[in-house]
Amino acid sequence: MFLQFGGNEAAAEMLNKRLALINELTSPLLRMMWIYNIDEPERRTFENNICTFHIGGGYFLSVAHNLRSQAGFYRSIDEALFKQEIFPKLDGSQNRLMETHYFTDPYTHKKYLNSIEPGNLQAIAAVLKQKRFDTRWVTLAQKKICNPYLVVQFKNNVFYNDAAATQFFTNTRRMYDQDAQKHTFLLEMELVNAFYGADIALYKIINAPKEVVDKIPSINIDFTFLDEHTERMYCLQSSPSGPAGRLLNDATIEGMIDHFNIFPDDVGGNYVFEGYRYLVKGYFRFGSSGAPYIVYDSAQGKYVVNAIQSEASGIQFSIRNDKEGNTQYVNAIATPLSIIKDELKQYLTER
Repeated sequence: MFLQFGGNEAAAEMLNKRLALINELTSPLLRMMWIYNIDEPERRTFENNICTFHIGGGYFLSVAHNLRSQAGFYRSIDEALFKQEIFPKLDGSQNRLMETHYFTDPYTHKKYLNSIEPGNLQAIAAVLKQKRFDTRWVTLAQKKICNPYLVVQFKNNVFYNDAAATQFFTNTRRMYDQDAQKHTFLLEMELVNAFYGADIALYKIINAPKEVVDKIPSINIDFTFLDEHTERMYCLQSSPSGPAGRLLNDATIEGMIDHFNIFPDDVGGNYVFEGYRYLVKGYFRFGSSGAPYIVYDSAQGKYVVNAIQSEASGIQFSIRNDKEGNTQYVNAIATPLSIIKDELKQYLTER
């Protein structure tokens, strides 16, 4: 128990179940980031931060729209891949630009970015875009340029208070995050399937023993399609003060949408968000994409996930007859997991 009260044990139990959703040792909500040079701490960089949550068996759900967003440039790349896919397309000035801002390490056989000046990064991104080099995150992972990792953090330096599980993590897969003041453990992830129309992506942990994976708290899925009269729905997301904490806030379904929205993809072709959605009112931290919407299942006696945070929904106001930049984000668009029920059940059965 987290808290105890005299007189109303049922209320205390419900409160403790909600507190468990935000406690670092019991919450299913985590973060996923794309990491360059995972085993080279002095060169390691973290990109593409996104919410994700564990649905059991090492499977995690998040959004899909970040996968086909473009990084614009790469932090490092295998020299062989550079020579095969990029170098033959460059003219003399473009090659000099790349050689100026990347250096080659003869031991790792990789080229590393040596500049963080915005103008240089923009110039590199312009060359790669002109040469049609695919810098979408899904492609960077496919080519092993950088890979998604689950980021698990604790106040102490033991993985879910289990000394045996902690021994799995090498020195390069665990570190202390000075900004968050937490000990960080990294687990490699793999994209299983991306349901782009629904804006949902399914991942799983790879290259980790079952004993480690089983330590991560999970949440069951509720495939019910809810209506606007649903009581006490919550959004479980990163804390307003930063992604190291968690927030469980009230959310209300205000309406239903037969959704249509075009997501731009210059490389693979634009695609459409479509299908049923909830129009939800509540607090939504930017960066909360992938957060689960949670309801209480009295039959199971536990909280379950019903939907996933997909898009912010902006309303524009005219101020002095000018709408430019005058957008208020008072709603969000959430994807009910029911719209990919059959697909998800296939993986849930196989896990």
